[in-house]
Amino acid sequence: QVQLVESGGGLVQAGGSLRVSCAASGLAFSFYNMAWFRQAPGKEREFVAAIRSGVITYYADSVKGRFTISRDAAKNTVSLQMNSLKPEDTAVYYCAGAKRPLYSGTYQADEYDYWGQGTQVTVSS
Repeated sequence: QVQLVESGGGLVQAGGSLRVSCAASGLAFSFYNMAWFRQAPGKEREFVAAIRSGVITYYADSVKGRFTISRDAAKNTVSLQMNSLKPEDTAVYYCAGAKRPLYSGTYQADEYDYWGQGTQVTVSS
């Protein structure tokens, strides 16, 4: 059974940094795409960042230059380093994985096959 487990969320002041990580287990394959989405209260889930084949990265405009996604294929983990955090970054952050390569579908939640349970990130002003 494939599982994605996020860790590293928490409370931080505006301008601070956090790193969230996601560990995949139970895999008989490697994910082509791994991504982070987030969902704030009362809002739809939105794309944050993705990485394809371990090297090609994608970012939402709202986080570009502040967040960095990385992947350790040997450990089946993907991480999101978040710097210069803003209160509007407050959300539950979800890790997602896709078994096939995504191109235009990179930004769409329904293109991903597996999801973690989420980790809360709260940025205070």
